[in-house]
Amino acid sequence: MRVSAPVTTGPDVVAVQRRTVVTLIAAQIVGATGITIGIATASLLARDLSGSEKLAGLSQTFQVLGTAISAFVLARLMSRRGRRVGLVTGYLLGAAGAVLAVVAGVLGSMTLLLVGAVLLGSSSAALNGARYAATDLAPARLRARSLSTVVWASTIGAVAGPNLTGPAGSLARVLGIPELTGPFAIGSIGMLAAAVIIGVFLRPDPLLVAREAAGLSAGAPAGTSWGRAVAAVRERPVLAYAVAGLAAAHAAMVAVMVMTPLHMEHGGAELRIIGIVISVHVLGMFAFSPLVGLLADRRGRPATLATGGVLLVVSLVLCRASPEGSSWQIFAGLFLLGLGWSFATVAASTLVADHAPIEARTDVQGASDLVMGLTAAAAGGLAGVVVGTWGYGALSAASLGLVAVVLLAAWGTAAQGAAGRVTP
Repeated sequence: MRVSAPVTTGPDVVAVQRRTVVTLIAAQIVGATGITIGIATASLLARDLSGSEKLAGLSQTFQVLGTAISAFVLARLMSRRGRRVGLVTGYLLGAAGAVLAVVAGVLGSMTLLLVGAVLLGSSSAALNGARYAATDLAPARLRARSLSTVVWASTIGAVAGPNLTGPAGSLARVLGIPELTGPFAIGSIGMLAAAVIIGVFLRPDPLLVAREAAGLSAGAPAGTSWGRAVAAVRERPVLAYAVAGLAAAHAAMVAVMVMTPLHMEHGGAELRIIGIVISVHVLGMFAFSPLVGLLADRRGRPATLATGGVLLVVSLVLCRASPEGSSWQIFAGLFLLGLGWSFATVAASTLVADHAPIEARTDVQGASDLVMGLTAAAAGGLAGVVVGTWGYGALSAASLGLVAVVLLAAWGTAAQGAAGRVTP
């Protein structure tokens, strides 16, 4: 595979990069609100519609599955049309999914809820894809900080979202729809707003500018998207370790996070308290990402990835020790679960951005998020069965196996890093 030419950093490119990051920040804020507002109620709604606690995790599982599939499909679209078209498409599909979730609650249809959840995953894929859009024109020495700044922008919306669960329930009663569907109604508005921001302001398209600066044609490269991704991984093995670490950290986080509302409700925790715990978790995921990005640029991606693995171990130990209901262990455990995810995700995603050649950039990134999503979907699906059969503590203990993969990936990227080539 041909190694891409360096991206120039002239005044025009610098200006485009600045506008790109500002636009992505604005879209992340409202888009994250739309996605996360339903986290605290998704498993509860699925339980009510299905009539089984063992199926409570299916809503989030199908959303994660939708995220995985959409990540790859949207990456193919971006390869042909650029970041703007792909991100707008993802947000619009997600808004449609949120509306379907409301209709599912009104009609009492679990099937319709799962279809809506798959479409909702498209917005999650767009949120994830935005982090890579921030790196298209960023120099290597600032790549992790550019990526993490956009991730950080999700903090405002992501923390606000779960805290709107209570008011959303009140709005649902006013509208005459089921209380648990209120968050999805508000969420659809946030996703539509994100689509408008990207569609209007993400001009010129950063990926197309990067390709032009590297002397590549505007159209998609020859061959299939998956074929280009596989070829890049074979040429640069560090990508395989990065993807493994990214997928394992995300799977561990999703498995434990989606079952936490049910674990707390079993102990009598109010919906408001559950929403606060999820907000604390999301705070850990996003609020400290600029610092994480700074550490990844200065101390190295492998060390940052290893730190994420250690934080995830501590979080799972606390979650395993937490009693049902509200406790300090669940608050601390969910916060550290988010923080460990942040370290692992920023480090691993930056490694993917570092080593993916520009001619196959969206292909590698899409394939990476596909693997990440499929792994998390499987973990989320099994989480409901594990909790229903053996309990929340068993789920936390089993998730330590995924964290072992994160630590192995950190070791592998360190071993490959010296020989790995960073795309300028």
